[in-house]
Amino acid sequence: MTPATPAAAHGTSSVPPPFGRVSSLSIVIPSYNEEASVGATVRGISSAVRATGLPHEIVAVNDGSRDGTGAAIRALMPEIAELRLVEHHPNRGYGGALRAGFDAARFEWIAFLPGDNQFDPADLHRLLAETRRADIVSGYRADRQDALVRKANAFGWNLVVGLLFGRLCRDLDCGFKVFRHAVLDRVTITSSGAMIDTELLAGARARGFVIADLAVTHLPRRGGHPTGANPGVILRAFRDLARFRVRLWRELQGERRSAPNARL
Repeated sequence: MTPATPAAAHGTSSVPPPFGRVSSLSIVIPSYNEEASVGATVRGISSAVRATGLPHEIVAVNDGSRDGTGAAIRALMPEIAELRLVEHHPNRGYGGALRAGFDAARFEWIAFLPGDNQFDPADLHRLLAETRRADIVSGYRADRQDALVRKANAFGWNLVVGLLFGRLCRDLDCGFKVFRHAVLDRVTITSSGAMIDTELLAGARARGFVIADLAVTHLPRRGGHPTGANPGVILRAFRDLARFRVRLWRELQGERRSAPNARL
């Protein structure tokens, strides 16, 4: 098995320095009942990525929405040639929507952000620049515009994950990240819910990929309804966390047996 190559070992990139090592980019936008905000999200990220001059695509995922989210995305397709729509019914959850987007992504690097228009697309340039030193760049919400209960839940979740896997990043479930597509060749993601960021980051760190943090702007929600603080979502996440810890340990043991000299 080929070991992960740390960021510093890649040498000089042919890509202009402002955009790090990124030569092409797929942007995945998961959305569930975001009719009021997904259009602004897609337009904003399209403008930001076009300014880079990089080959790119935007993969918008309509995750079984019951409103006009799919129609809002389709209305933009004549205007944005790089926009593709992935739809599935019924709803698969945040993790399921991201996985569908990752499966559809065709380019060397993948960025993702939710369709709720709570992130500033202009921060994409700064995230790309950090790929000079990392395989995954994870945003953190410097001034998080969420209710206190959501902040408390996030603090507790980050604490538990840190105890189980060590520090992975500053804001584990921040929805704005950039990573090498090749990470998915080494890291198995199965979650359909809130566990997906933990699977991605813990699995990548365990295999030697480099993770960097970067502050990003977080904006107040103007429409739609968040689902992350739902008690059922939280309970499933903790159940999945325990299962993932066991699965990751078994995966690493198997990889060590099959390639004892590989750096994991």
